[in-house]
Amino acid sequence: MPHYRSVGEVPRKRHTQFRQPDGRLYAEELMGEEGFSSDSALLYHRELPTRIVNAVASGLDDAGLAAPEVLLPRHLMTGKLPTGGDLVTGRHVLMGNSTVRISYVAAVADSPLYRDSDGDLLVYVESGTGRLESVFGSLDIGPGDYVVVPTGTTHRWVVADGPLRALVVEARGHVTLPSQYLGRHGQVLEQSPYCERDFRAPTAPLLVDDAAETDVLVRRRGRFTTYTYASHPFDVVGWDGCLYPYALSIHDFEPVTGRLHQPPPVHQTFAGPGFVICSFVPRLLDYHPEAVPVPYNHSNVDSDEVLFYVGGDFTSRAGSGVGHGSITLHPGGFVHGPQPGSVERALGKASTDELAVMIDTFAPLDLAPGVAEVDDPGYPWTWAR
Repeated sequence: MPHYRSVGEVPRKRHTQFRQPDGRLYAEELMGEEGFSSDSALLYHRELPTRIVNAVASGLDDAGLAAPEVLLPRHLMTGKLPTGGDLVTGRHVLMGNSTVRISYVAAVADSPLYRDSDGDLLVYVESGTGRLESVFGSLDIGPGDYVVVPTGTTHRWVVADGPLRALVVEARGHVTLPSQYLGRHGQVLEQSPYCERDFRAPTAPLLVDDAAETDVLVRRRGRFTTYTYASHPFDVVGWDGCLYPYALSIHDFEPVTGRLHQPPPVHQTFAGPGFVICSFVPRLLDYHPEAVPVPYNHSNVDSDEVLFYVGGDFTSRAGSGVGHGSITLHPGGFVHGPQPGSVERALGKASTDELAVMIDTFAPLDLAPGVAEVDDPGYPWTWAR
């Protein structure tokens, strides 16, 4: 995040003696990106965060991704995926490439303690409520929330009212705010679709008083390792810095509108390594008297386009079978656009209530074997009806 926060107890000067009530020093942990030359956070632990007492291999993280044999648009129906498990181990991987992986989950159980050391995690909550607990504190989450968890953050997902249905985006790198929204010193600019007031982050430490040995599942280089720590890692009494988990509600994204149809970059919400995330929210439609207020046919020359439909009526997909919970993939090399009849039906409309999350990747997406079980085989031919 571009702005500084201080939570809990921290000393006036960093890297100085900071003692517990019993006289022992608190243990510092500096989490820093890009070799400590970018965003960082300084956390103060009651116990050493390095006290591992065991480590065991816990399997490979291989989703079996492969390039599709036939280049076709896809319509994936997430409602057909099994419900169950937790938000870490219960994910159904759908697609991915070398920089990003996209999964869906309908979690009913609390997750184990987990740390992704391959990249940042972005979770979009479709429905259900829960809580992200981490070394930084806790954060309540619910429908419409984007939740960003920095690389290397020990955390767990707690289900309050489930199933907790979510789209999970695993980056091989860092998820950031788009550079065009930020001033040279990191402040969110006036012309941005959100501001600092819209972001939520932990406001108090989450102290778990547990001296028992505790397991943490860690992902690194496509492999899982289970570390056993001498005590629970949620023993942070305070932290400060510009690196921490945070949430942004899609309902706080302020859309940009115009007299004529606006291109997808005006909907951009986040940037990642080799991909962007956009939010399509209820908004006024184009108000030129002769405007065509739905997207024009277009070719994805340099990207694959993924859309997750989560609310309202997505006018341009009418008649395609796409509904709430659907995910479409329009790959590069395929010319796509509104379904037949959508343009005429949209003429004269003043507004739209659509709600969707879009992920554009700048390298082709491979598919997981399980995609075939939830794919709509008739979707590619709906433009010819």
